[in-house]
Amino acid sequence: MTHSSEQVVPASPRPPTPAPDGTPAKPQSMKRVASASFIGTVIEFYDFNIYGVAAALVFPKVFFPALGPVAGVVASFATLGVAFVARPFGSILFGHFGDRIGRKKTLITTMLLMGVSTLLVGLMPTSATIGVAAPVLIVILRILQGLAAGGEWGGAVLFASENAPKDRRGFWSMFPSFGGGGAIILANATFFATAVGMSDATFVAWGWRLPFLASILLIAVGLWVRLSIAETPVFQKQAEHAGVARSPFLDAFRTQPGQILLATGASTMTLSLTYVGGTYLTNYGTTVLGLSRSSVLAVAVLGGVAISVAVVLGAILSDRIGRRRTIVSVASVAVVWTLVLFPILDNRSPAAFAVGAPVTMFLSGLATGPLGAFLSELFHTRYRYTATGLSYSLAGMLGGAVPPLIAGPVIAAWGGLAFGVLLALVALTSLVCVLTIGETRHRDLDG
Repeated sequence: MTHSSEQVVPASPRPPTPAPDGTPAKPQSMKRVASASFIGTVIEFYDFNIYGVAAALVFPKVFFPALGPVAGVVASFATLGVAFVARPFGSILFGHFGDRIGRKKTLITTMLLMGVSTLLVGLMPTSATIGVAAPVLIVILRILQGLAAGGEWGGAVLFASENAPKDRRGFWSMFPSFGGGGAIILANATFFATAVGMSDATFVAWGWRLPFLASILLIAVGLWVRLSIAETPVFQKQAEHAGVARSPFLDAFRTQPGQILLATGASTMTLSLTYVGGTYLTNYGTTVLGLSRSSVLAVAVLGGVAISVAVVLGAILSDRIGRRRTIVSVASVAVVWTLVLFPILDNRSPAAFAVGAPVTMFLSGLATGPLGAFLSELFHTRYRYTATGLSYSLAGMLGGAVPPLIAGPVIAAWGGLAFGVLLALVALTSLVCVLTIGETRHRDLDG
C-alpha cells in the first residue's frame, strides 16, 4: 500500500550499537523483551486492579456513604468506569507518541503516570474529611489512571510482537496479558493479606490504603527494567526507511476504519468476562450472596491464577491452530456459560462461587491469550500503536466498564439470568467480529 508524503515524516532513529569489532549488535533476546513486557504490565494493571477491588469493597463506604448501599456501589463502579472512558483518549495520546518517537519512551511515561496517580489515591482523604471534594478528586485520579492504562497495553503488546519470530508470535505477545493476570493475583492477594490481619472497621478506616501505597516500590522496579531495553526493530525499520506518520490517529481511521471497529468488537468479550469475573463478582459475592470478604478475595486470587494459566494456553493454541479458531471456540463456549453463570452463583454456596468466578476468568484468559498477536497483525506499523491500543481501549469501555456498572440495577430488576443474556450477546458479537476478520497469524508486521 502506498502512502502519501503528507502522512509520513522522515526519521533517523539511532541504529543498534555495534560491537567493539565493528559487527552489528545482536537483537535483544525474547526472554528479556518478554520480561520487560510482563513486569511492566503487572505493575500497570496491579494499580488498575487494586482500584477495582477497592471500588467493590471499600469506596462505597468511604467516598459515597450518603448514597446508601445500592446507589453507593453504582457510584463507586461509575468511578471505575470513568477510567475506561479515559482509556481510548490515552490510546490516542500515547499512541501518537508511540508511533512517532517509539514504543520504549512512551511506555516509560505511561508507567510513571500510573504510579503517581495510584500513590495519590492511597493518600486521598475520605468524604468524612473533605466532603464532596473527595469523590471529585478520586474521579480526576481515575481519569489519569485510565489515560495511562490506555497507552500501556497496546505498547507492551507491540514491544513483544514486533520483536517476536512469526511462528511464535502468539506465545511471546501474550506476556503483557499474562502480566495482567499476574496483576489480578497480586492485587487480590495484597488486599487479602491486608484484610486478614485487621478488623473490618480498621480495613475500611485505613487498611485499604496499603496496597495503593505499596505500588510505588513496584513502579521503581518496572522503570529499571524498561530503561534497560532497546526500541523494537520493526519500529526502527519503519522510522528509518519509510518515516513516521504525522497523525497516526487520522491515518489509522483513513486507512483501516473497518478493522478498528471489528477489532473493538472482537476484544469486547474478553474485557467483559475479565471485569465481571474479577471485579463485579467480588462485590456480588459479599453483598448479594453474603459470603465473607476473605473467602471472596481468596476465590479472586484463584481467578487470577485461572486467567493466567488460560492466557498461556490460549496463546500457544493460537500459534498451532490459529488466532481465529481459538477465539471463536472460546466465544462459542462463553455464550452458553454466561447464561448459566448467575443461576449457579445464586445457590449462594462458597463452592458455587469458587466455580463461577474462576471459570469466567479462565474463559477470558483463553480468548485474551491470542489477542495481542491478533490485534498487532491487523494494523500497519506507522499507526499500529494507536490502532491496537484504541481498539482494546474501546473494547474496555464497552466490555469492561458498562457491564459492572449496569449489573446491579439489571439484576435487581430482572434477575441474574437477564444480565447473563446481556453477557451472552457480548460474546456473540465478538464471535461474529472474529469470523469477519479472519485468520491473521501468517501476516508479516513489517509494513
